[in-house]
Amino acid sequence: MRVFNAVVDSGSFIRAAEALDLSKAAVSRYIAELEGRLGVRLLHRTTRRLSLTEEGQVFYARSKELLAGLDEAEAEITSRSVAVSGLVRINAPVTFGIRHLAPLWGEFRARYPEVTLDVTLADRVIDLVEEGYDLAIRIAALPSSTLISKRLATTRMVLCASPQYLEAHGVPTQPAELADHAVISYSYWSTKDEWHFDGPAGPASVKTNPCMHTNSGDTCRAAALAHQGVILQPGFLVGDDLASGALVELMPEFRSIELGIYAVYPTRKHVSPKVRVLIEFLSEHFAMAAPRW
Repeated sequence: MRVFNAVVDSGSFIRAAEALDLSKAAVSRYIAELEGRLGVRLLHRTTRRLSLTEEGQVFYARSKELLAGLDEAEAEITSRSVAVSGLVRINAPVTFGIRHLAPLWGEFRARYPEVTLDVTLADRVIDLVEEGYDLAIRIAALPSSTLISKRLATTRMVLCASPQYLEAHGVPTQPAELADHAVISYSYWSTKDEWHFDGPAGPASVKTNPCMHTNSGDTCRAAALAHQGVILQPGFLVGDDLASGALVELMPEFRSIELGIYAVYPTRKHVSPKVRVLIEFLSEHFAMAAPRW
């Protein structure tokens, strides 16, 4: 399987042989034995190029997945027998990092005192490889396809306002009515000031007219608590306010998007023990915390 994957990835028997430190004859023999075992041709071969047969495409996808799982299992077992120590550089969104990660670092350090943490908070999307981070927390509908990710939890976007604001300005019952309300808009929304919902009759959207823009979720929340208008923010930020009644959810039958909270890292291969135990620690914690969001 590894030889077959190397041939497909490199597009050449010769390049695969070089990458695996094998002879070209050995690579050819492995492919022939694999095709003989399966009873199908996996590769179309010409003097100029290689291409996958239909069966080869199926086998390539499945075998790549199996090999990745095997690599991960081997790395996990290896990490359990290696001392966990060293520096871990972590990047996370500002609000989530302060509210939900900062309280965890003491417990993590108590478990792994030889690990040093370097935590940077920023709402921009950083390049893990270029900027030298071992791990990042991303909150998105889908993680980056160029990175390896593990979903820690999910959070839904909640439309809400304070009871005092609603008493003064009325309670909207349809998304279209939001166009006539004071709205505090989050600048990093990909759809900007157009908000989308999935309602009883299907998708619905509205072009809002914000009285305020900010790139900070905490500022959105503070403005809503000060009775300034309507916000659309994640449950991990406003969950406690909804529970206490300081904020009220609006139009619960019109759902906004659900976001995943992911731990992302550059590669599945050779994940260091210090990064692996950190991912396991975060997974363990957020498995218990997520239902609130």
